[in-house]
Amino acid sequence: MTAQLRLFAADDADWLTRQHGALYARDEGFDASFETLVGEILNDFLRTHNPARERGWIAEEGGQRLGSIFCVDSGVPETAKLRLFLLLPEARGKGLGQRLLDTCLDFARATGYRHLTLWTHESHKAACALYARNGFVLTNSFPTHSFGVDVVEQRWDISL
Repeated sequence: MTAQLRLFAADDADWLTRQHGALYARDEGFDASFETLVGEILNDFLRTHNPARERGWIAEEGGQRLGSIFCVDSGVPETAKLRLFLLLPEARGKGLGQRLLDTCLDFARATGYRHLTLWTHESHKAACALYARNGFVLTNSFPTHSFGVDVVEQRWDISL
């Protein structure tokens, strides 16, 4: 069976919030403030997103959710923001991350965005390698203390 991508729906929000919280706590040592942030991002998306310019996708297989990716307006003209890119550990290494990223990039281009930006952490080696392979450029990197731990935040950008 091959994973399918479908549009994010309101009933995905709790699952996605919990998955982010659990995985980032386990893998990165993040505290509960990260899960709270993800919940706020999703609530804002549900309340205010423009479906013509912003979308979220859920990857699932056999009725099981496996991951997500979102393309939202950044507030900067012609610039979208990639958000909430997540793959469960059992879904990694199978090309699903590339499919999600391609879907986001294709939507951004088709919608008329000329740039896409994202924020991540240096510790996400596989995701950063995926971004680099797809033409993203690391434009900012700095150490900080977030979500109860020391991290190196990164910004990656791509011209569409």
